[in-house]
Order: sequence, then C-alpha cells, then structure tokens
Amino acid sequence: MTIPKFLLGDNTDHPEDIFIVHTEYPHFIINLLNDDIEWFDELRGDESEIAVEIAGLIEQASTFYDREMERYTED
Repeated sequence: MTIPKFLLGDNTDHPEDIFIVHTEYPHFIINLLNDDIEWFDELRGDESEIAVEIAGLIEQASTFYDREMERYTED
C-alpha cells in the first residue's frame, strides 16, 4: 500500500478544526486552524535547519489542504 505524504483528518469532537496528518518523518499532525502541531518523532539536528524544515512542512500542509478543497468544489 502506498500512503500519501499528507492526509486530511476529521473529528466530530472538534468540528471547526482542520487536521492534516504528515505520514513521513518527521511524523506529525497539524491543526491548520491555529498551527498547533503534535509531533510523533523526536526532532534531531541543528535548530536553525529544523526551523526551516518545519516552516516548509507547514507550507506544504497548507498547500495540500488548499488543493484538496479546490478538488472538492470542482466535483
């Protein structure tokens, strides 16, 4: 099975939240509503490099969500 890099997550206990699951290292869930992140892996390496990587992953998650929402409205 091929697992996509990002998945949309939904939870009826949090109907306003927008969860994106990142399935590759570093594994995390981000709530795009407030940018809260829950990490599943320990982040290792230079702090400045990690900060750049995190910023890139947050941007990718946001882009993924925008693309998915465009596809829903097209159907």
